[in-house]
Amino acid sequence: MPTISKKKKDKISEQILHYLFTLSPESQFTAKIAQEIARDEEFILSLLLELKGKNLIVSINKNPSGIEYKKRQRWRLSNQVYEAYKNHQSNHNNLYNSSSIQE
Repeated sequence: MPTISKKKKDKISEQILHYLFTLSPESQFTAKIAQEIARDEEFILSLLLELKGKNLIVSINKNPSGIEYKKRQRWRLSNQVYEAYKNHQSNHNNLYNSSSIQE
């Protein structure tokens, strides 16, 4: 199996972060993220663990009733990353809207 370059891994990680941002504050299972990104579940899990190590996302190991999952994990953006992403998106939208008005 060919290795994937760091640049491509970074792009896929960006896709994961964007997908989780669109769901926020909801969380999503690894399998569903892999399906949405159209990548292998084990590969996505390795990227999710890297993102968790960088404190960009957090894993959720319990269901809403408080019962711990045995084999599954859900993922969501960390609060800091969500706020940064939200600010970036609103700044981008403000820039886009102001340039549209000037034209």
